[in-house]
Amino acid sequence: MDSKAYTAGLTELREVRDEIKPLERQLAKLRAERDKRVIELGGYEKAKADRLATSAGVSVIDIVALVPSLSPQAPASVEPSSTRSAAEDRTEAQPPAQAIKEPAGALAPDLRPSGQPGTGARVVEPQAGGNADEHQELRDDGDGTAEAAAPSPAPAAPVPAPVPSGTQERELPSIPEGEAGDRWFRGEPNLASTRPNFKQAARQMAFLDTATGVLVWQGGTVTLDLGRASVAEILTAVYTTVPTDVERIYVTAGDPWHRDAERHQFLKDAVAEWLNGPLPQGWTVESSRGKDRQAGHLVHPRNPVGRWQRGKDQHTEIRSVGEWFDAAGADPATVREAFVLLWKALKRHWDDVVLMGSPSQTGRDLWSRTIPAKAGARWADGFPVMSQEIRGLLHATAGQGRTELVSPPRMPERVPGWYEVDRTFAYAKHTWSSGVGVPQRVTAAAFAAMSEKEQTDALFAPSHWQVRVTIPRDWNHVGLLPAPAPGERAWHYPYEGGRTFVTWAGGAEVNLALRNPLQPWRIEILDGLVWEKGDPLKGWANKLKDAWQSLRAQAEVHGDERQRQAARLASRAVRSILLYGIGTFAQRPRITTGSLELGAGGEVPEIPDGARLTGISDTHVTWERNGGFARDPYAHPEWAAGVWSAARAALLSASTGTKDPETGKPVKAGALHLPAGSILAFRTDAIYSSVRPDWPYRGEPGDYLLKGAMAWEQTTPTTDEEFYVLQDLGRQALEAEEL
Repeated sequence: MDSKAYTAGLTELREVRDEIKPLERQLAKLRAERDKRVIELGGYEKAKADRLATSAGVSVIDIVALVPSLSPQAPASVEPSSTRSAAEDRTEAQPPAQAIKEPAGALAPDLRPSGQPGTGARVVEPQAGGNADEHQELRDDGDGTAEAAAPSPAPAAPVPAPVPSGTQERELPSIPEGEAGDRWFRGEPNLASTRPNFKQAARQMAFLDTATGVLVWQGGTVTLDLGRASVAEILTAVYTTVPTDVERIYVTAGDPWHRDAERHQFLKDAVAEWLNGPLPQGWTVESSRGKDRQAGHLVHPRNPVGRWQRGKDQHTEIRSVGEWFDAAGADPATVREAFVLLWKALKRHWDDVVLMGSPSQTGRDLWSRTIPAKAGARWADGFPVMSQEIRGLLHATAGQGRTELVSPPRMPERVPGWYEVDRTFAYAKHTWSSGVGVPQRVTAAAFAAMSEKEQTDALFAPSHWQVRVTIPRDWNHVGLLPAPAPGERAWHYPYEGGRTFVTWAGGAEVNLALRNPLQPWRIEILDGLVWEKGDPLKGWANKLKDAWQSLRAQAEVHGDERQRQAARLASRAVRSILLYGIGTFAQRPRITTGSLELGAGGEVPEIPDGARLTGISDTHVTWERNGGFARDPYAHPEWAAGVWSAARAALLSASTGTKDPETGKPVKAGALHLPAGSILAFRTDAIYSSVRPDWPYRGEPGDYLLKGAMAWEQTTPTTDEEFYVLQDLGRQALEAEEL
């Protein structure tokens, strides 16, 4: 495709957009009518949110948002765990969110380093028993000092800028006042993360390219006739060839679940239809396997998991290798070799390593085997799991990666270039310190009563804060702190000078807002959670970093191209283990999916109470239900939230660990070190800019790597589709430039 064809394609795309607009207006009217009827029916004294959700085809959360009176009530007291059943623990509803009020806040101290205008130097000592180096990631300016400024007089709050039209924010929960909120600060009874005393069962794997039919397993390589690669055809062909102890089939290419995608509006519908297709004689959908409660299918649009069984003893999964890495055209034999190299690299650190079905499962299992085993050691008895209320609060108020597209009118219609920089193995950079134990609550009054040093130490400790934020009137760069946007778990980043908003943010981001390299923001503390500082993830992450580095070295020096490719894939799998392993600690509410056959004449069957319809095919309907928070001994959303917050802060400003050879000053990287008006987009750990970042790259975790570059004028993207086109073109252009 050349520039002319691209421009013509954009014109055609706009025509499609114009055709969609009237349909969207019609859909909006229907949704408004549906909501009106939900509100009317919700006034009935015996109305139930789950029944309304089923009839309306929405989630229970959507119903409660329309009819707050249907929200489940929080328990008045905590029941002893011995009096509760496992089913009650799994299905207990999250406590209702309390509307954020406007209490008086306590102004956070000025944390700007000495040398910035209006500050005076004041050395900040670490907490008793701490290590000054532990503060470096947030405090150190690269010259070995750890300084903060004495607070200047509290400035008068500017008149808030109006909230832009069309950006009505959803309401975040807050902690109840008084004893009701104090009851949240406890550990779950008899629930802690402890070191396992067993070894995971290894499962034999096979690797299948459904486009070519090539199948590779421990016993050899064959080419199968898969027809249209339906579930029935794959199970029949594979188990006519391999022994029945092969329990996991990884699809390396072909994506058979997308074969009929054009017939469906959403990819998940196509996936559900494929998973629920006819089965060979004797096969059924897996219902359970011992203590494994992950039976049934996972309907994911790109990386689904299908689980089946034949009789009582034979079980199998069909999964996408895309859960681990992008195979990038590698054949099944190379993919299998990547898993072998991965296992060998991990074996150096974990004698009992077993590769489980997904990188998230593998990551959590490996982490559990780093819990101290020595009796009497700190946390040897396990890391306590916080109360369901605190976990629910973090689930609602701690987002993950930053995704933002900065488009006109904030940006001109045309920009001078397109550059992409991405942080290498970024999350591994932020696992050195995490909060442990039950947090301490710090209210606005408690924060105001602290000394300046105590306030500073609290802000630099592992923490999560409810804050009122005021952006400086003359601010002209990107937003710094996340704020709730319309839609479930959606976030945006206010940037308008003078605007005031209330949100929750991690300590790393609050610190960044107070001491960013441009201009400090005004932060008022409304409430907060502060944890004891520990390093529960450090040993686990260090072992994974070592495995990652050794595999990257193999990928660079091995003499065989296939082995180099396998090592590259294996190193990406290590990254996935850490990335998704951290994600499993977040422990979101359990979503159960299922399917039912249509009745005679296409009659839709009744789906379970509390479930909502998610898709319908010629033969089946699919549904999903929010089962609430389970009693998971490895639920530590405080760790995931801390890593995510630190990573978002580093996306704005971070030390590169190097000094400018001419000035001797430390070199910083991040969006705030690029010109105002040059940022085009953020994507988790990547920055897209109209000017070329010139930051050193050493190949270390957290370093920014240039991945795309077009040094000529581009049309500013206004949609995700346009963004991804430029992303691909930029990477191709840089690859051509480097040849």
